Amino acid sequence: MTDRLRTELLDLALEAARRAGALLLEGRPADLGVAATKSSPVDVVTEMDLASEKLITGYLAEHRPDDGFLGEEGASSEGSSGVRWVIDPIDGTVNYLYGLPGWSVSIAAECEGETVVGVVAIPPRGETYHAVLGEGARRNGEPVRCRPSPPLDQALIGTGFNYVTEIRTAQAEVARALLPKVRDIRRSGSAAIDLCDVGAGRLDGFFERGLHPWDAAAGALVAREGGALTGGRPGLPPDHDLTVAASPGVFAVLQPLLEELGAWHD
Repeated sequence: MTDRLRTELLDLALEAARRAGALLLEGRPADLGVAATKSSPVDVVTEMDLASEKLITGYLAEHRPDDGFLGEEGASSEGSSGVRWVIDPIDGTVNYLYGLPGWSVSIAAECEGETVVGVVAIPPRGETYHAVLGEGARRNGEPVRCRPSPPLDQALIGTGFNYVTEIRTAQAEVARALLPKVRDIRRSGSAAIDLCDVGAGRLDGFFERGLHPWDAAAGALVAREGGALTGGRPGLPPDHDLTVAASPGVFAVLQPLLEELGAWHD
């Protein structure tokens, strides 16, 4: 992959995220409601999710018509260039619906199956994280790094919960067992933000069951490029069963503990 292509993909992702973020901030209707539901009645889609994804895919396709797409709200095409865009038009839709600030726009570019560019824009914070494979992670253009690893009992850990009742009940049990072993647990409502915050030292670690590629692709690259480790169950990459990201010392303890606690199953 050439430097020129990396630069092109990064510039396009940054601009698409900027435009989508502006649309979401400025165009949010006062009476915003639920347009559809997905895995359960509380797993919602708003009209702004759909509008954001349409804006992002339209902009990227205009500049790179041969690329593929995988978007949370239905964008799906193979493409012929070897590049695929993985898009979450609003990560943290429930936060957005309620007017809470924990939402983001997440755009990753894969080349031959490997994530090479990740951008997570967080308009309510006025922040944009980005990472390019092998070039480090940045927030608003400034380099960021994960925190030095504390002992697990001094680690601040982020997590999230599924919208399917049976799964979130099991997740609550894992959180109950983990809580006495760490400094505290945070639940922001946006996995993309949490992963970026690991890479920038605002969290010592993060884990969640049930993430999709669009939830984690960009944020996980930011985390790794910030010096964190990412994985799934021991010996496996992050996947739908489990995604773990943490500074190296915390990761070494947290990942096997989550396996012991059964964080990947009911």
